[in-house]
Amino acid sequence: MADLQHPREDHKNSPQVRTQYSDDPGGNGEGSASHALHEVSTTETEPAEQQPVYKVYRTRWFGLFQLVLLNIIVSWDWLSYSPVANTAATFFNTTPSIINWLSTAFLFAFVVASPATLYALHTSGPRLAIITASLLILAGNWIRYGGTRSSPPSFPLTMTGQILIGLAQPFVLAAPTRYSDLWFTPSGRVSATAIASLANPFGGALGQLINPFLATSEPSSIPSMILYIAIISSVATIPSFFIPSRPPTPVSPSSSHTKYPLRTTLPLLLRNPTFYLLLLPFSVYVGFFNSLSSLLTQILTPYDYSETASGIAGALLILVGLAAAAVTSPIIDRSKRYLPLIKTLVPIIAACYLAFIWAPGARTAVAPYIICSVLGAASFSLVPVALEWLVEVTWPVGPELGSVACWTGGQLLGGIFIVVSDALEDGPNGDPPFNMKRALVFQAVVACIIVPSAMVLGFVKGGTRNGRLEADKRGLEGERGEAEVETMG
Repeated sequence: MADLQHPREDHKNSPQVRTQYSDDPGGNGEGSASHALHEVSTTETEPAEQQPVYKVYRTRWFGLFQLVLLNIIVSWDWLSYSPVANTAATFFNTTPSIINWLSTAFLFAFVVASPATLYALHTSGPRLAIITASLLILAGNWIRYGGTRSSPPSFPLTMTGQILIGLAQPFVLAAPTRYSDLWFTPSGRVSATAIASLANPFGGALGQLINPFLATSEPSSIPSMILYIAIISSVATIPSFFIPSRPPTPVSPSSSHTKYPLRTTLPLLLRNPTFYLLLLPFSVYVGFFNSLSSLLTQILTPYDYSETASGIAGALLILVGLAAAAVTSPIIDRSKRYLPLIKTLVPIIAACYLAFIWAPGARTAVAPYIICSVLGAASFSLVPVALEWLVEVTWPVGPELGSVACWTGGQLLGGIFIVVSDALEDGPNGDPPFNMKRALVFQAVVACIIVPSAMVLGFVKGGTRNGRLEADKRGLEGERGEAEVETMG
């Protein structure tokens, strides 16, 4: 077990080496190896082939761009109907509560596909996951469009397409930590994970903003809205088939670490108490974020907010969050102070859900806009930091295992929270009719109850270790002295 906890190369009889990161200008590793080895030569007696060189490749940005693109698309697809729930209900001759099941089924589909996602990421890496997601997105979008064009409009066919897209989501949403571990150095992993992970809610923001304008409050415009989304989604999947599976050489010591079988690492994860302490708040807050994003129109419209105003609130929830994460992620990349930020953000998130109980009743857009902005900033800053810190405290468990577990918990609870919130909706005799204040109270109570789980992080065994960073440090320093590390631009 000691070897599993601290995997490393045997340097006992190896000469002291000088290790560096370099950036491959060619992007594919060819034609640059001799130059990199020449740069790190330290003595005439040390053979160049014994000196490990960790290169980062420019093609990493192509794969990251495609992960970003697919996460945007899959989230936009998820929230296709939620921002126009009332209009969609009229089109399908049903109720907004039934339309909610399009979002709910999407989240439950994530849970169903999680085992296949874990297998794909662990055995084959991000490329297989990305291609699988692209095929499911293609099929799901055009099946949904067929459902809107049938006569009468077919809700079951639309639901089938929505479920297929839901099956695609885990393959791209759980991939960023695995991708950043494979392609990025320690100084860029948090930012890379943030960029790819937070692209997902950005797609939701696009749906919140754009779909009400595409549907134009006219039921007959629903097929055109779905057609536009299907075309955009189809174009976005094309680059997936051209991304490389892995870098030609490892980019850091920890990325060259042998990946252990799931039967070995899964028990390690399940015996780690820090995993559960982080899984709980992550899953609950992601679940409430999904629920709030899906139900925001139904929460606000009983208080005379328009669908457009609700869409703006949803967009602020996401766009302000993205801006905040763009600031916090590079700072954490440099400082590695994961835990203090987590303990700061969790109470802020709980306070926002508590304050949101009274926001709709203010009957002015200022209250929900401000609370959604603060909630988005705290939530989005938390996601990449929590995921990357989970990799550190569970090392040498593969990053895909913790990521899939956390996202699956969030999607599962999101679906459950939507069902519960819908059941707590007031009836026609409510004040105002069909208000969702009881759902907001439920949301706030659970969000506050979960805070202590995050506050005790760091006080349990192994709760402050940075396993992957330590592995990188050991690989760079060796066992016979301090190595010189040089970062090349």
